[in-house]
Amino acid sequence: MVVELYLDLLCQPCRSVYIFAKKNNIPFEFKHVELLKGEHLCEEFDKVNLLRKVPALRDGNFTLAESIAILLYLSRKFNTPDHWYPSDVQKRARVDEYLSWQHTAIRGNKCLWALHPFPAERLERAVEDLKSTMKQFEEKFLQDKPFIVGSEISLADLMAIAELMQALGAGWDVFEGRPKLTEWRHRVEEAIGKELFREAHEVLLNARDTGAAPLPLRY
Repeated sequence: MVVELYLDLLCQPCRSVYIFAKKNNIPFEFKHVELLKGEHLCEEFDKVNLLRKVPALRDGNFTLAESIAILLYLSRKFNTPDHWYPSDVQKRARVDEYLSWQHTAIRGNKCLWALHPFPAERLERAVEDLKSTMKQFEEKFLQDKPFIVGSEISLADLMAIAELMQALGAGWDVFEGRPKLTEWRHRVEEAIGKELFREAHEVLLNARDTGAAPLPLRY
């Protein structure tokens, strides 16, 4: 029995799980849960995840919620290459450090990540927070390294790129005027594979281009 992954590719953690599974040739069945239709709130989905969030995983009788837990489960179950979640204790700690930080830093900026409008005053504060967060990301986590943990892509880079692309999909180009961040993005795309990268983000960017997602003014 293959693993079932309950995903909506409009959602950044879902894209991380999707890319990881596809990149590592993990056999899975894609279960599309449309967030905009509220399918994650139905009673049927409760059987998979009582938290009523995606991504979610079902592996036989075993179910699992939360993107980081799912990524770690898949990496261990399918023995994926070490660079994703290194066995070296210090490199692994760097991945853990970033994954812990992003929840209150990058993911905490709900105004810019959401596909719906917020009041102008709240957006203005969010833009200032975003500038500060991007500065922290570059100076603390990326520094002068090719990737967050060093010379190879890890789960930290995968989660980070999905978050930053979410802002781009909502009309905020976080890469503009940031050459170091832009170069890192290109390296991540190459490591993932450009075709898979486009495939994972197609729904998000189509929503932006067709006007299904609002496009706030650039800062």
